[in-house]
Amino acid sequence: MRKLLGRGVRFIMRHRVKIFDAGFIAIVLLVAALFAFEVDIFRHEGSLTQAQETLELDELMICVTLLMGGVLFYTWRRAHEHRRENDRRLAAEREVMNLALHDPLTGLPNRRQFDTALRTALNALPAAPEAHAVFLLDLNGFKKINDVHGHPVGDQALIHVGARLLRSVRDGDLVARLGGDEFAILARNVAGAEAATTIALRIIDSLQTPVSAGGVNHAVGTAIGVALSPSDGVDAQELLRKADVALYRAKAERKSTVRFFEAQMDARLHERDALERALRAAVDADRITVRFQPCGRIDENRIAGFEATAHWEDEQLGVVEPERFLAVAEEAGLLAALTERTLAKACAAAATWPKTVRLSMNLPSGLLPDQTFGLRVLKTLADMELAPNRLDLEVDEGALIRDIEAARLLLAPLRKAGVSIVADHFGTGYADLKNL
Repeated sequence: MRKLLGRGVRFIMRHRVKIFDAGFIAIVLLVAALFAFEVDIFRHEGSLTQAQETLELDELMICVTLLMGGVLFYTWRRAHEHRRENDRRLAAEREVMNLALHDPLTGLPNRRQFDTALRTALNALPAAPEAHAVFLLDLNGFKKINDVHGHPVGDQALIHVGARLLRSVRDGDLVARLGGDEFAILARNVAGAEAATTIALRIIDSLQTPVSAGGVNHAVGTAIGVALSPSDGVDAQELLRKADVALYRAKAERKSTVRFFEAQMDARLHERDALERALRAAVDADRITVRFQPCGRIDENRIAGFEATAHWEDEQLGVVEPERFLAVAEEAGLLAALTERTLAKACAAAATWPKTVRLSMNLPSGLLPDQTFGLRVLKTLADMELAPNRLDLEVDEGALIRDIEAARLLLAPLRKAGVSIVADHFGTGYADLKNL
């Protein structure tokens, strides 16, 4: 019963306008018929002949006219309602299409529209020396805005950045937001690399002034990678990949800069990818060993301690220096696991040494933001039965200065337990006794 009642209510709500119009016409016609009936029958009852009591022709014409008028009115209402519904549908379709092709935050074209525009541009390649330029941008300092001030403030900053990018490019250039703090620009028919450089430098210059969001001024820079077509490729995906390779190189500068794709970059990227794959396999298989070297003597016959370093020898790559694979480990998210395993092996070996011999090991700067790493170091010492006062951890002074609060939170429990903290390379850059 409830289902039938619900269906009836939905039917009435869906066709309420039609029901109202039909009811209105029916009432008008009913009133007209009653009026004619009342005039002919009740007012003139007994005073008309039998022939006169029949419905007169003029009254019939009036009823027919009213009926036709009602039908026309009903038809006009249906046509008007259909036109309004069609307008609403077209507006909804335009809105859906707009949402499908534009970023809802900045109003800029999104990745879908950018990809379509790029493929269209590559169907009409310019003649030398002109080229189509693809710019990929990644903002510097944006993550800090989100982390410190929240995403609403970060959204405001993105809107301002989008507006500045639009003012920096030429008329007709396409500026798109790909997602997060990543933007892309398609500049068609630029006059070679020099003209593309001019656009990139205008973009960097436009972001020199801090962005105001949430009542605070925020310093925002950008790394820019550029690929040119046809010299760097005529396929959309390949061109974007090469622009991304150039962007990766630009981001390594850690400042606002622009880099164009070069073949050597691609080779280095493939080499680095192979190195990361080999390193990941070596870490998973626990093939990273430890090397020890003396780091001081008490006298001629007694060594004060040994410094432990990670050692990796690969069948294909040979011996890989720590400076090389530790940087890759940090980018690949392997640094913490690699350092913990190296520390565990070093502590296990040091536990067998004379108690006067100390163990020294470098603490990578990339682990300073990990506030729980110090506790994991203490657990490793306990598991390997090595006294904390026999361990020296070397920390680069520059890393300490860059994030002194994070370093303090990490190192405090270690110092309290008796681990010695050594400021490595002290005096080579930011030497400051207060910081020490």
